[in-house]
Amino acid sequence: MRVTLGKARRRKNKRLFKEARGNRGGRSKLLRTVKETLIRSRACAYRDRRRRKRDFRKLWIVRLSAACRERGLRYSEFIHGLTLAGIELNRKMLSELAIHNPAIFDEVVAMVKDAAPAAAAA
Repeated sequence: MRVTLGKARRRKNKRLFKEARGNRGGRSKLLRTVKETLIRSRACAYRDRRRRKRDFRKLWIVRLSAACRERGLRYSEFIHGLTLAGIELNRKMLSELAIHNPAIFDEVVAMVKDAAPAAAAA
């Protein structure tokens, strides 16, 4: 006797169709194209979860670079000065400071400028 997998297959297909909701045309209505679409979308989601981390880091660096330029420093000098001054704030927190608390960021920049000439003289 041939097994049709009626209930199990229907449940599996329903799960696939539910995940593919919102896609256009056959991408949400035809089983074969739904499967292809889901494979592609999962691959893109996996890739972009990693890419998002890169993009945010780039954004923080651009923000920091702009904030440092306003205060007469280059980004690379600023980061080097941070390590010399022993300040262990990450780029995300520094960019948030530069945007929301410029006064505190000015203090950080002042500490970096104090630490940088000491290293140049040594």
